[in-house]
Amino acid sequence: MLWEVVVVAGYVLSWIMVPVVLRANKPPVSTLNWIWVCIFIPWLGPLAYFLFGSTHLARKHLRKREEIDAEDVPRQQRETVLPSVETLLKSLGDEERSFATLLSNINDAVSSATAEVQLLVDAPAFYPALLEAVRAARHHIHVEFYIFRADRYGLELVEALADAAGRGVEVRLLCDWLGCVGTRESFFEPLKKRGGKFAWFRTVNPLQNRWIFNLRNHRKIQVIDGETAFVGGMNIGREYMGEDPVAGSWRDVQVRMRGQVATTVQRTFADDWFYATDEKLTDDVYYPVSALPARRVVQVLADGPDNRSDPIQMSIVALLNSARERAWLTAGYFVPNEPLLTAMKLCAQRGVDTRLLISAKTDHPYLVQVGRSYYEELLDYGVQIYEYEKGINHAKVAAFDGRWMMVGSANFDIRSMRLNFELNVLIDDPASATELEAVLRHDYECESLHIDPETFRKRPWTQRWVESLFRPLAPLL
Repeated sequence: MLWEVVVVAGYVLSWIMVPVVLRANKPPVSTLNWIWVCIFIPWLGPLAYFLFGSTHLARKHLRKREEIDAEDVPRQQRETVLPSVETLLKSLGDEERSFATLLSNINDAVSSATAEVQLLVDAPAFYPALLEAVRAARHHIHVEFYIFRADRYGLELVEALADAAGRGVEVRLLCDWLGCVGTRESFFEPLKKRGGKFAWFRTVNPLQNRWIFNLRNHRKIQVIDGETAFVGGMNIGREYMGEDPVAGSWRDVQVRMRGQVATTVQRTFADDWFYATDEKLTDDVYYPVSALPARRVVQVLADGPDNRSDPIQMSIVALLNSARERAWLTAGYFVPNEPLLTAMKLCAQRGVDTRLLISAKTDHPYLVQVGRSYYEELLDYGVQIYEYEKGINHAKVAAFDGRWMMVGSANFDIRSMRLNFELNVLIDDPASATELEAVLRHDYECESLHIDPETFRKRPWTQRWVESLFRPLAPLL
């Protein structure tokens, strides 16, 4: 009798979940998948939806962001173009200025600017640059990572942050709790003992009624004195240095910028820090007007489930649609949705050299199979596809026509576009874009397998079945 009650109650709950899922207004395919999961897996299906499919955290995060924006924030935080940036925009040609305006409208945020851009390829270039900036900091250091390993590289950065705090610099370190599974909070005690602050970005916290396992803060940003900002895909750990024997060689990219863009990136850190700690960073000192010249236009793309405008995806589509000669993209994971797929196909069909590089080896092998299930349709439209074979390619970058460059934390997958809190930057800088193209060209030609359309079509039927098995799960991944 008890089992009958449990079974009936499970099915009743499953059908009650149908309007709940429909009301969430998710993409149609994702909505249908969650409905089927709830109906065909009683009890576990509804539980999985509440843990992995709900956007309760996103709505709460949005309310917190609106609260901090409603405060008497500094003038520099308001949505006005600074005179130096406005002068830079006016100096652009009509077409370039129009496109910068389009990106600003897509992102629902004014353009920013940087005085200099330094491309940091791989951790051996990034780690020393970050440590140098930390050791030279005068007022504050704000650091945010998705993964922070408790190894010698993590310890070196914690000690550098602790030393900065000890000499009177305000230090705030924010890490994603789920991303840092295996790293205990006690690892950061040296920082806290010297007066620095540490916090977890928690989406699972019973004490605060947070029960969302599927949303993560995937951003990797560092701001020093409101003057220098680092943005990209790199975390802290020995694998990023290529010292993990299982992962092997590790390709990644971070960008260092100086100037007004640092205060723009600062706003995103302040939003995340407020969510994690309820501390509001609204003092003028965190948002200085840069004395450095505004030399290059930068659009900061802060994306997440609390942002319904999908600025990263929309910006990539806009760039693909406007590309004339080259559109080269690289990401660790490739689980695209229809807008991105269509834009890549149309870009290639217009005769643009459209290339996609993804890693053949990742920490989530099933995502490789999902990505491969899209190869044939892209190849048929002329997109050139490469699989990075030297090790793991974790970089999330793109270069367009030797002018615009995108660097950030977002992969070309549904998780990055819909579920994770991400941050990318778009920089109008021909010199840096050309430098990035040289890195990509090397990876395409020397470190990767060029997927031949005819050979790929002849792959074993077992491989086709594996791809087909994982592809329907794409909206849930």
